[in-house]
Amino acid sequence: MAKKNTKIALIYDFDKTLSSADMQDFSLIPAFGVKPEKFWRIANNWSKEQEADQITGSMYYIMKTAQEKNIPLTREFLKTCGENIEYYQGVENWFERINEYGKELNLNIEHFLISSGYEEILAGSKIRKHFTDMFACSYAFNDEGLPVWPARVINYSIKVQFLTKINKGLRKIDDIAVNEFMPVEKRPIPFDRMIYFGDGMTDIPSMKLIKERGGNAIAVYAPGKSKEKHKAIKLLKDDRVNFALKADYRENREIDKVVKTILDKIAKERDLEILQARENKKKFEF
Repeated sequence: MAKKNTKIALIYDFDKTLSSADMQDFSLIPAFGVKPEKFWRIANNWSKEQEADQITGSMYYIMKTAQEKNIPLTREFLKTCGENIEYYQGVENWFERINEYGKELNLNIEHFLISSGYEEILAGSKIRKHFTDMFACSYAFNDEGLPVWPARVINYSIKVQFLTKINKGLRKIDDIAVNEFMPVEKRPIPFDRMIYFGDGMTDIPSMKLIKERGGNAIAVYAPGKSKEKHKAIKLLKDDRVNFALKADYRENREIDKVVKTILDKIAKERDLEILQARENKKKFEF
């Protein structure tokens, strides 16, 4: 039986989903000479006082702090801040391993990132090469190479917009086309062939959308942290996600087994569609 290739999207949040902490915590904030916990507390309080969006406010506050500390916040500097990111176990070889499993099923797996972290930091991360596209916050830079304004801000509601762009095969800057009509059958990656990985409140709208449209949403939690586990299980109880799993991406661990089982199901459904199409064709042969 001929098997048509099926495109699958694995979509990830980044901070505390793939990495063990916020990406700014590993090199950027320590360069300011302050502990990440203190920095985020001050930055978030500033956003509240200004009634600003928390993500936008933190982008401004990092610019402000860098200027005060006389640290040039260039693309090159931010890229180096991505080199020391620490990942959950198994993440660094997860992508190639799951791609190989997909090939065995004749599935074409693509990986996407939708993050409230910074695109300039992610550019220096070890796993950047594995993503087909990356949708994250980003700065606009002046002629001197310094940030002057947020070029892109990704918060919980905007994340959903990028799911639609993946669904339609659009680029990150295709803001008008995202709302234009496209027949479901012409969309490159249907929602029921998406798997979303997230850890927190900013992921809930995206996880719920994918689950409601037939895809799978996985809430991950840090190993050994009961509070995080409780939060993930609550998402499961509230019917926001399909699975609540420990953030361990090694082979034969829960995430590995669940994702492979989902891929098996997609491949079987594809094969059944081929058989059904063959039978339907017989109706017009006699």
